[in-house]
Amino acid sequence: MISGVKAGGALGLVRSHGAFRLLWTARSVSFLGDSLSLVALMLHVAETTGQALAVALLLLVGDFAPALLGPLAGAVGDRFEPRRVMVACELAQAALVAAMALWTPALPALLVLVALRAVAGQVFQPVSRAIVPALVRDRDLEPANAAIGFGTNAGETLGPLLAALLLPLAGVRGVLLTDAATFLLSAVLIARLPRAPREPAPGRGSLLRDTADGLRHIAGAPLLRAVGLGYFAIVAFNGIDDVALVFLATDTLRGGGSAAGLLLAAVGAGLLAGYALLGRARRPLPMPPLLVAGFAVSSAGNLLTGLAWAVAAAFTVQAVRGLGIAAMDVAANTLVQRTVPAAYLSRVFGTLYGAIGVAAALAYVGGGLLLDATGPRAALVVAGAAGLLATLLTAAALRRVPPPGDPGDPGDPRDPASPGDLAGPGPPPS
Repeated sequence: MISGVKAGGALGLVRSHGAFRLLWTARSVSFLGDSLSLVALMLHVAETTGQALAVALLLLVGDFAPALLGPLAGAVGDRFEPRRVMVACELAQAALVAAMALWTPALPALLVLVALRAVAGQVFQPVSRAIVPALVRDRDLEPANAAIGFGTNAGETLGPLLAALLLPLAGVRGVLLTDAATFLLSAVLIARLPRAPREPAPGRGSLLRDTADGLRHIAGAPLLRAVGLGYFAIVAFNGIDDVALVFLATDTLRGGGSAAGLLLAAVGAGLLAGYALLGRARRPLPMPPLLVAGFAVSSAGNLLTGLAWAVAAAFTVQAVRGLGIAAMDVAANTLVQRTVPAAYLSRVFGTLYGAIGVAAALAYVGGGLLLDATGPRAALVVAGAAGLLATLLTAAALRRVPPPGDPGDPGDPRDPASPGDLAGPGPPPS
């Protein structure tokens, strides 16, 4: 019998469930390495080219461009056995990062390698989310998603700090080789996962046909449309914060560079606290209200930050905003895992998070224009108000959708009382 929420929540799940612990550790280590190499590559490009545009291109090919392939990347995950897909992706990323370290190519070739690595990562991410329901019981999806969110965000938070320690000792090449090693470790851990059963989608054809079939599935599901469009709008409006907080701290609140770093760290601290709280919930939470609450808190956080009179007030509001971001992440993942047939899960996740990547890029462009036209206070207020409007529209759309079956409901196809093929305790602790 696997440990559930009552046995210690997310922490208990990581401790007692061998298969889930392997996935959790692999994702956490991989994200730590990603954040390490991103810092190293940004510094390398800045030092060798001296151009801010070159750094922007690095971020573009590493984030925005692969997001456009989200639906196609998800289709790859639904066609093949998840464990093999994830191992192949991690090995490919290890090889590409090692090539960057050993070759240290000029900018054009470097951008090609970064883009290829990002595409492999784009395939990995939806599969790693889609496999969670095959590893844990339905009632444990919420703490499982909270645990994964905590681990990956902790890795992204620690990465820049470790990079600052490693760069003077090992240089850019050493940091990149460290990232390659994290991908290899992740591949080894994932290879130990139990083999996941596949549920073939009807009418499977070419990869493009599978991709189109996944998009039709999303378009025909009111719940997925509400979640996807709402999440896209929230990120498109509120993604301005990464840029606006720097100018708010330095220009408006006169706090300097240290204040800007403090405000940018506040959301990360709130995120980790939010995942920890959700992972310790003693009873299952209703996911649609949690999603709406997350949208509202994250949007209101930006609005109130625009009205903040001091750095301390802005820090507090941004930390609370992080709680909202954690809530909407766990709610969205759990809703998708609980309601989407297994044969479509990877495609749905690929499309959802690909769209979120596009929304973030739009937020950077539109937010920059808004900042230039108005200033950081007005930009944050406008972004937060627009996010609250999107929250109301999402709540109205969700009210028209029949609620998903509760865990343990007789009509629930993944009744936690009857374990699935991979719902057992998994391999023994390593």
